[in-house]
Amino acid sequence: MTLAELVREAARRIGGPDARAEAEILAARAFGLSRAQLIAHGNGAAEPNGAQRLLQWADRRAEGWPIAYLTGTRGFWSLELEVTPAVLIPRPETELLVECALARLPADREGRAADLGTGSGAIALALVRERPRLHVVATDRSEDALTVARRNAARLGIDTVEFRMGDWLAALRDERFDAIVSNPPYVAAGDLHLAQGDLRFEPRAALASGADGLEAIRRIVAEAPMHLVPGGWLVLEHGYDQGERVRALLGAAGLAEVFTARDLAGHERVSGGRALS
Repeated sequence: MTLAELVREAARRIGGPDARAEAEILAARAFGLSRAQLIAHGNGAAEPNGAQRLLQWADRRAEGWPIAYLTGTRGFWSLELEVTPAVLIPRPETELLVECALARLPADREGRAADLGTGSGAIALALVRERPRLHVVATDRSEDALTVARRNAARLGIDTVEFRMGDWLAALRDERFDAIVSNPPYVAAGDLHLAQGDLRFEPRAALASGADGLEAIRRIVAEAPMHLVPGGWLVLEHGYDQGERVRALLGAAGLAEVFTARDLAGHERVSGGRALS
């Protein structure tokens, strides 16, 4: 087969309205080409190992496997990250969490932040990429996730993120930070979406949190103030319909200047508040 023929076969196997685009993404990765190069060399013969890899990926994609898990990578912020089924796949809306945190972190001096439930390390690594003088403690209760995060940090040459194993704030000891950020699980445990699409293959513990989806957020909000310096910020991602409830939790915990930011679709997506003392 030529490359073009192989891409058509992969798209046929994948099926669905996005099959062609997905086949090109997978083919580019399988052959180590850009999508432009893939098109330019479409009439060339396909290398056998790459062809076998592509068709295997196409079959697994037809079963529902996320593209990021097949290729092992996902872009986030300005970073190319390794992802495996041990970690949540970074999503574009989480970049709003990074933006909100950066707006509240010192740009002209050293600072300390904590990233709770770091997964692939996406948030922590994006923060220090933009704030080189920032030191981040990134926690996760999954050793497999921390292994992926550490590999991402090493590959990116970032040594100002300290990875610790622990459940949410437990790994922070008695330390205080200028900011605590988190993209915790916030889907209700009984939500039917958990059995659909890419979510079927992602770690359930990184997605679902109690009957109403707010179990992890309640714990983080309750414990975070004792780990913030005066004036320090807690910034959280949450579900599109949870903004009002999260703001109420932040206010009840004694945090001030409570805010909510909307994503590009206009949904309330990130909320936070500031410690007074």
